[in-house]
Amino acid sequence: MNPISRSIVGGLGLLASMAPLSLAEESAAPKKPKPDETQAPETTNSLDEVMVTANRFDLTLFQQVQPATVLKGRDLQLKLQPTLGETLNHEPGVSSTSFGPGASRPVVRGLGDDRVRILQNGTSVIDVSNVSPDHAVATDPLTIRSVEVVRGPATLLYGPNTIGGVVNVIDDRIPQERFEGQYPSGKFETSVGSVDDLFSQSGALTWGAGPIVFHLDGFNRSTENLDIPGFARSAALRATTPLPPGTPEPYGFIPNSATDSKGAGLGGSYIWDGGFFGLSFSGVDSNYGTVGEPDVTIDLRQRRWDLRGAFYNPAPWIKEINYKLGYSDYDHTEFEATTPGTQFLIEGFNGRIELLHEKIGPLEGAFGVESQASEFSALGAEAFLPSVETRTNSLFFFEEIPLDQIRLQFGARYDHQTGETQFSPGFGPGLERGFDAFSTSAGIVYNPVEDYAIALSLAYTQRPPTYVELFANGPHVATGIFEIGDPNLGTEDSISLDFSLRKKSGRVTGSVSGFYYHFNDFVSAQPTGAVDPVDLLPVFAYQAIGADFYGGEIETTFHLLAPVEAPAAGDTTTSTRDQRLDLILRADYVHAEDRKTGEPVPRIPPFRASAALDYSKGPFSARLEGQYAASQDRHANYELATDGYFLVNASISYDLKLGGFDTTLYLRCNNLTNEEARQSTSFLKDIAPMAGRGVIAGLRTEF
Repeated sequence: MNPISRSIVGGLGLLASMAPLSLAEESAAPKKPKPDETQAPETTNSLDEVMVTANRFDLTLFQQVQPATVLKGRDLQLKLQPTLGETLNHEPGVSSTSFGPGASRPVVRGLGDDRVRILQNGTSVIDVSNVSPDHAVATDPLTIRSVEVVRGPATLLYGPNTIGGVVNVIDDRIPQERFEGQYPSGKFETSVGSVDDLFSQSGALTWGAGPIVFHLDGFNRSTENLDIPGFARSAALRATTPLPPGTPEPYGFIPNSATDSKGAGLGGSYIWDGGFFGLSFSGVDSNYGTVGEPDVTIDLRQRRWDLRGAFYNPAPWIKEINYKLGYSDYDHTEFEATTPGTQFLIEGFNGRIELLHEKIGPLEGAFGVESQASEFSALGAEAFLPSVETRTNSLFFFEEIPLDQIRLQFGARYDHQTGETQFSPGFGPGLERGFDAFSTSAGIVYNPVEDYAIALSLAYTQRPPTYVELFANGPHVATGIFEIGDPNLGTEDSISLDFSLRKKSGRVTGSVSGFYYHFNDFVSAQPTGAVDPVDLLPVFAYQAIGADFYGGEIETTFHLLAPVEAPAAGDTTTSTRDQRLDLILRADYVHAEDRKTGEPVPRIPPFRASAALDYSKGPFSARLEGQYAASQDRHANYELATDGYFLVNASISYDLKLGGFDTTLYLRCNNLTNEEARQSTSFLKDIAPMAGRGVIAGLRTEF
């Protein structure tokens, strides 16, 4: 039995030993409704919505210290894309790596890779999407019910690799409430699209009896090469790097951008008055073109187990105990035409236990432990990393002091991380590095008057370098560079300051946020000026630099029409009781630079703004939106400038009864003016623009 398996078995044994303690108290314990990662309110974009990713006090978006976004329901349905990054692109402060239609990871406030942690129901997704931008996130938006995005450090709960933020995708595979219906409930959705010949289906079913509840879901999606407005290569690249004579420029579509994905999940729970215990198994298979290489495709496979549960009021001084364990077995093979090439494998687990205590004096809070381990291997001629075993063990606590108009929050976290490589002919003798990282933060939320909140937080974070930053040594074809890690790197230290102003009711609602990150030893791949003689790629070495990031986000809604009560008898005043019309304005900006040289940090998003009119009347709803991105002229010396763009999108939907089922018909029209748009955050921005004009039609049924 390998070390990963032994650790998992030990964790399962610990959790199993805890279960009888709660089962014995089942009849006496009061039932506690508990919003958790698999429960979310029905409304979207509301500051009254409870968000659980960033806190454990059941606070609303209005009450918590950090700025955050919840995407679900109709909003999620109308923004759904094949990848997580593109689904969240253009949310406040969120852009994407945009590595073609098959792979895209969120970038939060200009920070990505290991500085944004992707979670699945509160535990790590455990894939290799943070190793290279052409590696997809191993979770599909078709299977999720909501996404929570925390902007800014969430280090106390989720570790030092969250300085940019946390993205938590939430599904229903482990139920937390008893099933009350007589017949199974569920949903089914299908859609077709014109810009990439999209054809997708997804469905879910929930059923149960008494304390036992089951959930089953599945999806399937296929797309062809993505249509684009003009040339695949940008005008700047065509001018500076012309193709060999006689080679045609790709026009009207992105070569090698087709995708084919499918997956399913099955879970079940035992639910009693004093808590619940659940287990699920899921799998994802995806095959997609890498776009950066004309004949390379990636065949991805992940199998995942999740265990989750809670005990409510198990002792007089304990309010709740939450425990989670996620295990993933992931591999993908990069095929050159039909010949297998480099293979990436990672097997690992992430487990955590949190104990929420009853009020002690003015203090309400929790403490917990977290453990994560993984075994990573890259096999093949283009492997640029040795095999690495990584382990992280953590302790954390956080407390809150609620006062009349003020809410204080503070806490700390300690992480011990080790990374060990084995001897290999291509990378030499084995190496081992260990790191001790300490993080702490404090925040205040002040309500000067009703419906207004001012939030301020200050955090200090130490982030250990990743195994890529430490041990890379080889050609990385996806990014077009030869990467060299530095095994002598220390922790990346940062101080962050975040400020928000929020208003939750009235004709105008929304929030304004500003942030400043001061990095010491910011780890970044820097050009050395050398060229590898074998692969003829420029050599980049990971180095620690001083860097500053600052910027902000704004999201404001003007409620132009709001539902009102029906007029009294004889009143001739026109009623808008079933109508709603909102004007939604958003904008965000990031400035990032090397403090020593003043040079810009690479792949930073430009200033972006959007305006949307959102209307609904009875079963009908419609939305018209314009998205603007400025040109990005602040770029690294080895990058090209990125032109700005303006996209026009529209959507309509209609709710009706179809065969006795609640059904929604919808139509989404994207990039109506067929504008050429490229994202400065993408390695492929100069060879793969965003999609051209396209229409997606879909049907969603719930029963």
